[in-house]
Amino acid sequence: MKIIDTHIHLFDTTRPQGVPYPSRDNAVLWKPALPKRYRDLAEPLGVTGAIAVEASPWVEDNLWLLETCGADKFMLGAIGNLEPEKPEFREYLDRYAKNPLFRGIRYGNLWGRSLRQAVETHAFVDGAKQLAQAGLSLDTANQNHELLEAVVRLSDKVPELRIVIDHLPNAMEQLKDDPMLLQIAKRKQIYLKVSEVIQKQNDDMKRYQPMLDHLWELFGEDRLMFGSDWPNWDTHASLAAIVGLAKAYVMPKGELVAEKFFWKNSLAAYRWTER
Repeated sequence: MKIIDTHIHLFDTTRPQGVPYPSRDNAVLWKPALPKRYRDLAEPLGVTGAIAVEASPWVEDNLWLLETCGADKFMLGAIGNLEPEKPEFREYLDRYAKNPLFRGIRYGNLWGRSLRQAVETHAFVDGAKQLAQAGLSLDTANQNHELLEAVVRLSDKVPELRIVIDHLPNAMEQLKDDPMLLQIAKRKQIYLKVSEVIQKQNDDMKRYQPMLDHLWELFGEDRLMFGSDWPNWDTHASLAAIVGLAKAYVMPKGELVAEKFFWKNSLAAYRWTER
């Protein structure tokens, strides 16, 4: 069975121009995170491909990410960094969308941005419509109530846009009763990554079962997908522990359900192609 990791980050801390992320004082992350390093860890665990999500606000790093993914057939796609409200958005979108590895952009509570504010502007909504017309998706990051509310508003304004919510498990302690989750659950074009699950090196399934069950009840088997957040989550757990926990939770649900979770739902959300 295919296992597609829908959320890894790539960066090269040895680049002459440096990197905006991670910071040099992060001893765990301050080293190159490139496809081969990830593949060497992931393939023995049964992972068969991955999608990289931008780790830089520099617009020129969209090209770096595409070139880096393009050099390794293990990489199935890249989620870039563009700002739909900017005048130059359409030019960049047209340029990058020609590359089949470019599967969408990420916009949320990072790099000083606010989706809640952006979604109230005509320029952003127009850019989101262009993104949808190109067959691409929008990821959101660093979940809180305001971001979930903004996702609902964006989905209502651009219902044809596929939206992917990243890392919700890490915020579920605060958001488990948030009414926006029920609203999001009604919108079939919104997908959820089951990423950032393990907390502080604790991979005991009993701790996470209630939260995972709650997400499963809300979103069902057709809209949840696996993501590791490698190497960011190295501060919390090894890749082996992350993949192991996902398998332990999903595999008992049966092979057909596991196929949806581990690869088919990501295909629906990102429309990546085999290489």
